[in-house]
Amino acid sequence: MSHAILSPSAASRWLSCTPSARLEAQFPESTSEFAEEGTLAHEFGETILRHFLKDLKMRAYTKKLVELADSKYYTNELQAHAENYAAFVWEKFQAAKKADRFAALRVEEKIDLTAYAPEGFGTGDAVIIADGTMEVIDLKYGKGVRVSAEENKQMMLYALGALDMFGFMYDIRAVRMTIFQPRLDNISDWEMPISDLLLWGEKELKPRAAMAFKGDGEFIAGKHCKFCKAKAQCKALAEYNLSLAKYDFLQAELLAEADIADILLRADQFKSWISSVEEYALQSALDGKRFPGFKLVEGRSNRKYSDEAKIASVLVENGFGENLIYDRKLKTITAMEKLVSKPTFNALCGPYVIKPEGKPTLVPDSDLRPEYNSAVNDFANININD
Repeated sequence: MSHAILSPSAASRWLSCTPSARLEAQFPESTSEFAEEGTLAHEFGETILRHFLKDLKMRAYTKKLVELADSKYYTNELQAHAENYAAFVWEKFQAAKKADRFAALRVEEKIDLTAYAPEGFGTGDAVIIADGTMEVIDLKYGKGVRVSAEENKQMMLYALGALDMFGFMYDIRAVRMTIFQPRLDNISDWEMPISDLLLWGEKELKPRAAMAFKGDGEFIAGKHCKFCKAKAQCKALAEYNLSLAKYDFLQAELLAEADIADILLRADQFKSWISSVEEYALQSALDGKRFPGFKLVEGRSNRKYSDEAKIASVLVENGFGENLIYDRKLKTITAMEKLVSKPTFNALCGPYVIKPEGKPTLVPDSDLRPEYNSAVNDFANININD
């Protein structure tokens, strides 16, 4: 399926940096193992919900599940997460039906966004339309970034599109937007009045979307650049990150706390940008492009067995016991959860799994974790009776 120039998933980016949408359109679509896993999880969730809705009878439902389970990206864990997502959506839908017997659930519905974004469209994972409050639920299968529903531009776009498509049939006064992110145990929701949503759509979204579609405006770098296809070559992002070099020219011999804080706030983005530039340069060099002062060489590598079974056979034949040549150890917790499913593993082995205290880490004040109390930990191991 082709993507809209003004993709809802990239809304936070093109709303902040309006020319980025047209710039990204120059780059080819790409996928990854993580994206394919996410697609499969969505297909599982959709299949289960359609069965609940009686759109899929048992025979067709079973056949579809077998087909999905045949994917190389399938794991018991993935199916369990999809089942939990479907159960969550269904519970929300049943609650809506109690309040409004005409409530409707739309699953993986194509949402028309053209009232606000030229040629705009997207796919709503689950939309519950009912009198009072409309619910927009989005399944995020990734675990790299914790996603919040609060002022989430993608969710707000979906809500506006769904309201435009179905709002005339219901008396909708508010919209609740929910992110369901099972691999991080994250369920984030946020509610706003329809009047506020419509005001945002008219005053902010519509004019910014018009600029973005034309490619107008200035390039603005920031956190929204993280997944931009053009990040490795973007001059605005390079200037933003290289502005860190100003600290090399400070007159003071030592950086002040405020200077260090500023650097720390940019550190993750800076490292991500450097990695993207390195990846781009390597691929371009492999394609024949040359960069002044650099050349392609064969990287260092480690020795490995070409035939493990043959190695073992030869050593055993020469008097080395299997207990000497093999290391036996349990799989990691994550691998075990994938093997037997997370709920089963927790039920059977939960009492025997511990989570040691994490190593102190410096993060921005916006991080939701409680502040580390070093004084408490300094005295934690002191026996007051000694």
